[in-house]
Amino acid sequence: MTFGFASPPHMSPPASADSARLGRMLEPAEWASAGIPLLRNPREVVAGLHDRHRPGPSTAIVAVLDPQERVTASASFTELAAAPDGWEFRNVLLAHLRRVIPHDLRLRAPVRTAVLLYCREGESRWTETDGAWMWGLRDACTLHGLRCGAYITLTPDRWQVLGEGRGGRRPRPSATDEPLGQPGPSGVRRTEMRRTTAARPEAPRAAVNIPVQSRSVPRRTGGGAPEAHRHTAAR
Repeated sequence: MTFGFASPPHMSPPASADSARLGRMLEPAEWASAGIPLLRNPREVVAGLHDRHRPGPSTAIVAVLDPQERVTASASFTELAAAPDGWEFRNVLLAHLRRVIPHDLRLRAPVRTAVLLYCREGESRWTETDGAWMWGLRDACTLHGLRCGAYITLTPDRWQVLGEGRGGRRPRPSATDEPLGQPGPSGVRRTEMRRTTAARPEAPRAAVNIPVQSRSVPRRTGGGAPEAHRHTAAR
């Protein structure tokens, strides 16, 4: 005896489920009206992320920028989805953000910004997959206490900041670098995480031609009193 009904595998999902999935997408006009902060130098951000992660097709790079637009943390991963859903993209973005950087939910207002660079085939115009990534990025930023930043597509010939109209030529990778984020033979998703920290100041180097100390002047060793002082006290 069986209970309930199981849908055959060849049947498409209900119309209500597909409508909900389409509702978790943002079009460029909605994205532009959402008050997304503009990047001061998107070319530099794209080149820096591309140089760090060398993305391949279907690779997403989520990066957190400080107020000076310096990358403080980033993660790249490959996400293959037959039916793009902003809810699923939100979950995977949030999981990677939690792994590379603490949340800012205790702050009254966000001070750091998350941007998303998605490498894909095809033209640079908006697709449903882009809309799902936009929705997922905006929601993940809210749940992690970050400002939602730019969404950038990287196609075979160019990069494009959707919703802004700014773009340029695709960065050229070095011939000796292997792209990251591509799925292996078994289809396992590869992840590459990079955390950037402020460089520590270098210790001062030893001076050259240091004059030799006069032997007539007593030297302190270990914080004790000079030898001459101890002889005076003994008298």
